[in-house]
Amino acid sequence: MQLGYARVSKQQDQDTAAQLRALKDAEVERVFTEHASGGRWDRPELHKLLAQLRPGDIVVVWKLDRLSRSLKDVLHLMEKIETAGAGFRSLTEAIDTTTPAGRMMMQMVGAFAEFERAMIRERTRAGLEQARREGRVGGRKRKLTSTQEQEIRDAVNSGRHTAAQCARLFKVHPSTILRLLRRAA
Repeated sequence: MQLGYARVSKQQDQDTAAQLRALKDAEVERVFTEHASGGRWDRPELHKLLAQLRPGDIVVVWKLDRLSRSLKDVLHLMEKIETAGAGFRSLTEAIDTTTPAGRMMMQMVGAFAEFERAMIRERTRAGLEQARREGRVGGRKRKLTSTQEQEIRDAVNSGRHTAAQCARLFKVHPSTILRLLRRAA
């Protein structure tokens, strides 16, 4: 039996339509679909698929990185699949672990996928460090200027306005005012 696995990351606006179409074209009999990061291990649908594997089954994915982004995890999953007596196929990379050449190719592609992820992480870290050196700070832009913050502290501390009134006056959420007052205390 061919069992398919389709996954997209939660954080991005993605859907599994292309993956499902490719798996259907490959005549996969049952598909397990998931919205979770490939770097996480707690993926219920993947675990259901692995629990149902029987000797002779083949796990089919559209692309290797849909299974996992980490070489260590890919190798661990391949070991689980092999222990169950099943095979693995990746449609995009044309990997088929039922052959020795396919097993070798899978390990090479997995290494490149992990390398790519490490490079992205490194570029992101370098970009953030450069931004910090240039005085830019990540995160959301502040809602209140330092002058407005001082006005709010003075109004609440003097009793002219309550925190809720200040929130309405400055068009911010009351929790923004409470955090400001807590920082000042």
